Amino acid sequence: MFKIISLLKFIICILISFYSFAHAEKIRDLTSIEGIRDNQLIGYGLIVGLDGTGDQSTQAPFTNQSLFNMLSQLGVTIPPDTNMHLKNVAAVIVTAKLPPFSHAGEKIDVVVSSMGNAKSLKGGTLLMTPLKGTDNQIYAIAQGNILVSDVIDSQKKNNPIRLNQVNSGRINHGATIEKEINTDFGKKKIINLQLNQEDFSIAQKISDMINMKYPDTATAINSKTVQLNTYANNTIQVHMLSNIQDIDIAMPEQEAKVIVNPRTGSIVMNKEVKLGTCIVAHKNLSVIINKIINQNDHLNFLRSLSNNKKNLLKNINNKNYLEMETLNSESLNHIIRALNSLGTKPDELISILQSMKIAGCLHAKLEII
Repeated sequence: MFKIISLLKFIICILISFYSFAHAEKIRDLTSIEGIRDNQLIGYGLIVGLDGTGDQSTQAPFTNQSLFNMLSQLGVTIPPDTNMHLKNVAAVIVTAKLPPFSHAGEKIDVVVSSMGNAKSLKGGTLLMTPLKGTDNQIYAIAQGNILVSDVIDSQKKNNPIRLNQVNSGRINHGATIEKEINTDFGKKKIINLQLNQEDFSIAQKISDMINMKYPDTATAINSKTVQLNTYANNTIQVHMLSNIQDIDIAMPEQEAKVIVNPRTGSIVMNKEVKLGTCIVAHKNLSVIINKIINQNDHLNFLRSLSNNKKNLLKNINNKNYLEMETLNSESLNHIIRALNSLGTKPDELISILQSMKIAGCLHAKLEII
């Protein structure tokens, strides 16, 4: 009897693995490990070597003050009443990310951004700048030449337009790590896997698939966290996580979403969105969504939609009526296409979609970003 049960479990595991291979994502793409993350660093520094595009001393006095302090540390004494009008120096903020498990001596990239009124940082060199964490401790030192991507629209010869701003740039491998951040990885018996998107079904599937490989190890705590019980040993945890992250998880059907950006007027749908029967009236525009049974009528409607936009307008009592006849399985994209053909503005389109959602006609989650 025990052998039969074991055989059934093996067959079920094979079937699940085959299904997940066809429609699956790896655990490494769905989760992150709690406590293993980047740490933000920030610093204040000076850039020199600019071609007359630096800060104006009268409007950015902190640049001269910083320059005085730096020169005094280098043994250069400047009278306090001296007013230097330098145009090749700029004060900047330097930011970087300290990756997890980083060691002293490694190089990381930094981003340099002007904080004064400098016109451009192109051609500048960042002087030695300490980068601190939230605990006010120095973790890296940045210095180097700044790379600024200066792209100009050359087609307009009389009035060239700069396509990107030049008050920020990058220094590849521009900072050297001086201090490591201690982590408790390998010192605890519990490891938490954090899902990138909360979902109870995915969390439970991850727990089940891990338990097939490591029995009685994983527990789905909630829709966001899967807890792993292991040993407080670095070698064991590294080997275990390397195997767990390669496990395939069969993904459930996605929730239908409609994402609207009012600034650009763009609309993104992650799948076909079903519509119900409803009538929406907005200003001088009304949307009537009906059900039809005849497939030929539906095809003729779609053909007229793409070939003759004027057939969509019906002047009834000085109002524009847009009548949309769809099947039960028709998606939202035809509605949006027709509304765009009528010159509907983004704010009006958002109002119509919101009204459809409230009325229960739009069977999807509506998000406005």
